[in-house]
Amino acid sequence: MDTLEAIKTRRSIRRYKTTPVDDNILAQVLEAARWSPSWANTQCWRFIIVRSDSIKAELAGALSTNNPATNAIKTAPIVIVVCTELKKSGFYRGEASTVRGDWFMFDAGLAMENLVLAAHALGLGTVHVGFFDQRKVEAILGVPEGFAVVEMTPLGYPDGEARVTPRKELTEIVFNEKFGAK
Repeated sequence: MDTLEAIKTRRSIRRYKTTPVDDNILAQVLEAARWSPSWANTQCWRFIIVRSDSIKAELAGALSTNNPATNAIKTAPIVIVVCTELKKSGFYRGEASTVRGDWFMFDAGLAMENLVLAAHALGLGTVHVGFFDQRKVEAILGVPEGFAVVEMTPLGYPDGEARVTPRKELTEIVFNEKFGAK
């Protein structure tokens, strides 16, 4: 599958088969994340691979009420949690380089997008999960001070087809020369 096809056909998957994910395939998915760009090549991300049903159940308990990904976190063969080292990305000599401060969210997002696109290209499903109690997840996983949990994704073989959602037209989101100029 080429890159543009992967981008256009990837969908959020919330139902998974119980089929295990081979370690070699998982390694390919993680390798794609490892090659993501980051601020000044800081590579501030860290990935926690969760296979334990009891830990996945605890993670699901940290999701917001009625989060549609709750069952996916519980039942997918693997959950990948991305953490980032704080005050590294977007910093130079210990000082924030821009008015945005710490760029850890940006770098984590780039890594996770590489990860989910690679997973899709390999026949796996994922869904970006960010609406949860980060502190609770950090406690469950023993994330040390100086690091933050950013996102989770279940990883496994899709059980059924995902819904295709409409996209805005380029004319709605692209401007010329100045914001709002068509």
